[in-house]
Amino acid sequence: MQLLRRGDVGSDVAEIRSTLTRLGMLPPADPQAPPVFDQQVEHAVRAFQQQRGLIIDGIVGPATYRALRDATFRLGDRPLAYLMSQPTTGDDVLMLQERLLELGYDAGRANGVFGQQTEQALKNFQRDYGLIVDGMCGPDTVRALRQLQPKVRGGRPVLLREQERVRNAGSRLSGKRIVIDPGHGGQDRGVVVDGVSEADLMLDLARRLEGKMAATGMEALLTRGPNNCPDEAERARFANEAGADLILSLHSDGNSSPHAQGVATFHYGTGNGTSSTVGEALAGFIQREVTARTSMRNCGSHPKSWDLLRLTRCTAVRVEVGYLTNAEDRARLATPGFRDIVAEGILVAVKRLYLLGKDDQPTGTFTFNDLLRYEMSKS
Repeated sequence: MQLLRRGDVGSDVAEIRSTLTRLGMLPPADPQAPPVFDQQVEHAVRAFQQQRGLIIDGIVGPATYRALRDATFRLGDRPLAYLMSQPTTGDDVLMLQERLLELGYDAGRANGVFGQQTEQALKNFQRDYGLIVDGMCGPDTVRALRQLQPKVRGGRPVLLREQERVRNAGSRLSGKRIVIDPGHGGQDRGVVVDGVSEADLMLDLARRLEGKMAATGMEALLTRGPNNCPDEAERARFANEAGADLILSLHSDGNSSPHAQGVATFHYGTGNGTSSTVGEALAGFIQREVTARTSMRNCGSHPKSWDLLRLTRCTAVRVEVGYLTNAEDRARLATPGFRDIVAEGILVAVKRLYLLGKDDQPTGTFTFNDLLRYEMSKS
């Protein structure tokens, strides 16, 4: 779709203004005035993006438009069912998933996408409560969902299950399946400065990480090679179909200011308190390990609802390693030895996640050789 930003006019802008007004984020417009994407609309878009865990740029692109459309639906507004070719999305789906989870039915991650796991949870609910078992959320099902009291309180059930999966997986890395996702690829070079390309650097970093993981007995899978660029939904689908334990997405950043620099990590979170606790923990481990080993500026860990983080069933973390628009970060990233240090930091962070605080060492001191010795001692 066409990107909409300040200064644009037309029917698409009118739709955006109308949606923001319905959501209570923009006062009603003068019906006689032309629909203009003005400063007031931009501020409303930024506020909405912040609420939804999106990139806060005040521009309505595909992700923001989808989120705006999804936000207009409430449970009961329309029948909901699993459509294989084009899954239904919306806040009504999110409300259905959260309600099923509260009632003890495993609908998977509450991500607003009506998938097979949501359909199966809905069918189980319908069967248990004497409703027609058709996997469709219509008026009778909505009424039953609203009448029943939650069985699960004091936490998000799906997030508790996520923690339990990590606990049950054990501390050894051997046998764990990790999907490594080097950003961009093919014709999409990502950020490019002075001939240094994000796509090439992240593919090399991914291969270094893949090699280190293989040495520990892990199974590491890459989402792309040098000549292709799947979109985020395809990358998420690859991880889901592979049955991955984790997915690590690797990027570097760019900024209009040459002074912007440092490393940041991102995990699934909606911006309104819903967050992947395991993803948050892993992002924090990666953030601390990489900054301790490289002395890069610590730009923190943040919740986001980007497709790769939202659509994966496993824990997903995105790492932004430096700014190619910053001369210092660019020079370091262009050095193979530096990328090797980053790969070691990410691998050690994954190990810390599975150690659950046992047999731990201070941040930045756990080496790759230490890790190999640990793995061999537990075999």
